[in-house]
Amino acid sequence: MEQRITVEITKRDKPELKKEEKQDRAPSGVSSNAISCTKCGTPIDLKDLEKNWFCCPQCDFHMPLSARKRIELLVDPGSFSEFGEKWTSTDPLNFFDLKSYQDRINDIRAETGVKEAMICGRATISDHPVVLCVMDFAFMGGSMGCVVGEKFVRAVDIAIEERRPLIVFTTSGGARMQEGILSLMQMAKTTCAVQRLETEKIPYISVLANPTTGGVLASFALQADVILAEPEALICFTGPRVIKQTIGKELPEGFGKAEFCLSHGQLDMIVSRKELRKVLTLYIDLLEGAVQCEYEEPEPAFRGLPKRGGKIIRGIRGIKKVAFDAWRSLGRHGS
Repeated sequence: MEQRITVEITKRDKPELKKEEKQDRAPSGVSSNAISCTKCGTPIDLKDLEKNWFCCPQCDFHMPLSARKRIELLVDPGSFSEFGEKWTSTDPLNFFDLKSYQDRINDIRAETGVKEAMICGRATISDHPVVLCVMDFAFMGGSMGCVVGEKFVRAVDIAIEERRPLIVFTTSGGARMQEGILSLMQMAKTTCAVQRLETEKIPYISVLANPTTGGVLASFALQADVILAEPEALICFTGPRVIKQTIGKELPEGFGKAEFCLSHGQLDMIVSRKELRKVLTLYIDLLEGAVQCEYEEPEPAFRGLPKRGGKIIRGIRGIKKVAFDAWRSLGRHGS
């Protein structure tokens, strides 16, 4: 006889803190517009925090940053021009968990004021024209669905058409499960787009913020010419806790953190958010100079560089002179 099991799913309320356990937003003597650092607990005035690029002045912990705020802090004032802002996700699978996918999308849009997990546009950084893609973790964990994949491909198209470097900031939990196989197909789609950048010799810089995981990490995030990361960012396909439970072994200390990835050759550089604009300007200078070699007689320092600029910079830390000295030491100049 067939038996049916009914499962009731309810939301668990957050336990209410006891009076003595509650933390005031701002301790005595500190502005009411202050918040406490997640890592060290230092109270920080919001105005001071914004001036410091939302990094704790005490321990330099990099707090979460919305896509809009990151763009505002990074690009030249008034230079950002968004495209694809009207593109929105549909519900091709009629997905339903605690609520329908479409209702969930609508609620998140109303809460965050953002229509999708990636914002794309043209901008200038230190007067360098670039195409910029910035992910927002507040929108469904920065998950990659069809719209995110299409926005990335459109950004690649514009970068190629206008000969602009592509800069992408990632913070994501991976592919969006509500779109099923369609979201996983974006991994192949974005990877093919990156290959077109390679063919057209357009510089591509990726900046990994906390966290960058799953299908986003396994596709366009780790395929750039230059791969940068913010300090202590979680960078892994699967979280350390899940890996530990799966293999039943202790993982190396710091596994999955940006510093661990850098020491194992997965990153080119860890850059404090406050220094990012300066470092991006340096790398754009280097990459565009290398690409220039193909079309006209370059200045002496650029002669003999490979066609794809990113290959000469991988692993180099520092200013131009250090970069070129390191490149010459490889013995590949003139090849």
